[in-house]
Amino acid sequence: MCGICGELRFDGRAPDLGRLARMTARLARRGPDHEGSYADGPLAFGHRRLAVIDLSPHSNQPLVDRKLKLALVFNGTIYNYPELREELRALGYEFFSNGDTEVILKAYAAWGEQCVERLHGMFAFALWDMQRQRLFLARDRFGIKPLYYSHERGQFRFASTSQALLAAGDVNTDIDPVALHHLFTLHAVIPAPRTILRGVRKLEPGHTLTLSIDGKHTVRRYWRLKATRPERAFSEAEWTEAIHAALREAVRKRIQIADVPVGVLLSGGLDSSLLVALLAEAGVKDLLTFSVGFEDQPEEKGSEFEYSDQVVERYATRHHKYRIPNDEVLKRLPEAVDNMAEPMFGQDAVAFYLLSEQVSKSVKVVQSGQGADEVFGGYFWYPQMAAETGSDLDRFRLHYFDRDHAEFAEMIEPDLQGPDYTSPDIAARLAEPDADDYIDRVLRLDVTTLIVDDPVKRVDNMTMAWGLEARVPFLDHHLVELAAQMPPEYKLGSGGKHVLKRIARGIVPDAVIDRPKGYFPVPALKYVRGEFLEFMRAIVDSKACRERGIYQHSYVERLLADPEGQHTRILGSKLWHLTLLEYWLQRNVDTAA
Repeated sequence: MCGICGELRFDGRAPDLGRLARMTARLARRGPDHEGSYADGPLAFGHRRLAVIDLSPHSNQPLVDRKLKLALVFNGTIYNYPELREELRALGYEFFSNGDTEVILKAYAAWGEQCVERLHGMFAFALWDMQRQRLFLARDRFGIKPLYYSHERGQFRFASTSQALLAAGDVNTDIDPVALHHLFTLHAVIPAPRTILRGVRKLEPGHTLTLSIDGKHTVRRYWRLKATRPERAFSEAEWTEAIHAALREAVRKRIQIADVPVGVLLSGGLDSSLLVALLAEAGVKDLLTFSVGFEDQPEEKGSEFEYSDQVVERYATRHHKYRIPNDEVLKRLPEAVDNMAEPMFGQDAVAFYLLSEQVSKSVKVVQSGQGADEVFGGYFWYPQMAAETGSDLDRFRLHYFDRDHAEFAEMIEPDLQGPDYTSPDIAARLAEPDADDYIDRVLRLDVTTLIVDDPVKRVDNMTMAWGLEARVPFLDHHLVELAAQMPPEYKLGSGGKHVLKRIARGIVPDAVIDRPKGYFPVPALKYVRGEFLEFMRAIVDSKACRERGIYQHSYVERLLADPEGQHTRILGSKLWHLTLLEYWLQRNVDTAA
């Protein structure tokens, strides 16, 4: 797990190594164990390493194979690398390291750009083909690992974070109006390739990008999720057994493929509790678990310790429990925002940031339950959508969009408004072929698009800010492909995640299985009052905010007059949304200018 960056010139000039050094330095927290660089004519790579597999210097990056004339920078983990390594050995390839990085390099030599289709894991990498003078970039199927880039006429730069690109300079930081509409409609999700900044783009999940030194480029989609029933109908018991086996294998791979201890982020919900149970079932001893909680508000508890404690007691894990006071949340919030590659509205970003700080003192790798709700239908709005009539878009929009276009127009200054960009985009994604049922289409959209730029990105950014690798078994692509074929009733039943609840019964405490769906709670960012309200008021009332000219002041005043009563359809604070975008721009863009 690492931070990667690089530059390819199209104008005959060599890359500016000073800019490369600034990008690499900005990635230091993602990879505290080693720093490396490589240059070859129009190409330069930078790398920061978090050593998890093959801790020796042989796996330091950039990894260069002079014999094959290939160089690579890689962020992620390939869970099937031992099997690929043996297959490549049989083809005659020799290895000088014992890690997964070299396997990618040899796989490209053997199978070319189709090598990505053989990789099982999470990854973002850039590979320089010296002989063909070609740069090849790839991103995993669910975008678990980030890959940002800026593509100007004279050069192409890429990095694991937008901050690293901004550190290099020469980036157009104007607001992208299309992205702005998505941001405030889809709960901070801006689907790739856009970001909130015109000059920063991101490679789409399940895609590759190839560039030649004349500036020509090709984007290829190498994976697509199908949500259609299998030819033979399976019984509920058969589906349960198949999902159980696939999940068990996903968890096993993510504990075995590491040369360091692996812990679990235990929230107290079904998903992370099930991970603990399956790890215990796999024979893992002395398992490390970690939980975080915050101060209660009258409307909502700030922790789920009453549930996580039961799991700890049942499996006798070596548990670490942290309770964070509200004044610590506010004090540390700027740090969390500094480590968001893009603006994130999810209130639990700071929770993951503060938890990751503590966890990183004990382990380098953790398993986390992200993805289970999207894959197995765990959120409250799915049954509501299913019960609606009308077009796919209308059924989705009524229960998910944070704001309708009319409210967006009241909020945003006229020169940034434009038409309703989000609705036709979502309608087109829902209309893609190979999905049998409306809920199949919604869950596929969530898993392939919405989750990428909300919880998955949040977990990557907040854990990697502390040099901590988070692994997400519920997004194992073999498991997701299987689950996508399963009838929706086995997902939405039992109040959501029916099949997971069947698997969990008997190995997870009943109180955890039967409890209402919980979230990673930070109530102070949802029920805005006191010092949190004053903090938000200061940002949206600031000179920088007014001069930036994104928000109409009358709308801001409306939110400030009733901050606790202004929530989105999925119960996010609208004032927090406005505050977070402006604060992110102040902390990350204004300071880089």
